[in-house]
Amino acid sequence: MNCRNATEGGTPACAEGSTGAPAAGPAAAQTPYDRIGGEEGIRRLTRRFYELMDSLPEAAACRAVHPPSLVRAEQRLFEYLSGWLGGPPLFVERHGHPMLRRRHFVARIDSPEIEGWLICFTRAWADTVEDRQLGAAVLPQVVKLAQHMRNA
Repeated sequence: MNCRNATEGGTPACAEGSTGAPAAGPAAAQTPYDRIGGEEGIRRLTRRFYELMDSLPEAAACRAVHPPSLVRAEQRLFEYLSGWLGGPPLFVERHGHPMLRRRHFVARIDSPEIEGWLICFTRAWADTVEDRQLGAAVLPQVVKLAQHMRNA
C-alpha cells in the first residue's frame, strides 16, 4: 500500500503500521476502512463525533464554527473518511479534491477549535472502533491533519 502524509488527503500512513513495515497477519490485507467496519463503521464514528461536538462543553469553540444543523457536516466527514481510510473515494467523486484547508478558510480555526475537534474525534474513535492497534496508528495522523487546518 502506498501511504501518504495525512495533510495530503491520501490514505493515512498508518495503513501499513506505525513502523512503515507492512502489518503481519489477517489485518495486513485490510485497509483501515475495512478494519473499522466499512461503511457502517465510518457511519458510527461520524455519528458519534457530531453527537459529541453538539454536547461537550470543551468542544464549544469547534461547534460554534459549524451551522446549526450538523447533518451536512456529518455526511461530508463520512465521505472524506471513507476515502482517506482506504474505502470508496466518495468525497472526491461528489465534491472533487478535498482541499481541506481551502474549504475551511470560511471559519477561524485556532487552538480552541482544533482541540475541541480532536477531543470529539478521539472520544468518538474510542467509543466506536474496537481495533486499538489501528487507533494507535490512525490517531497520530488525525492530529497532524487537525493541526494542518489552523488558519488563525
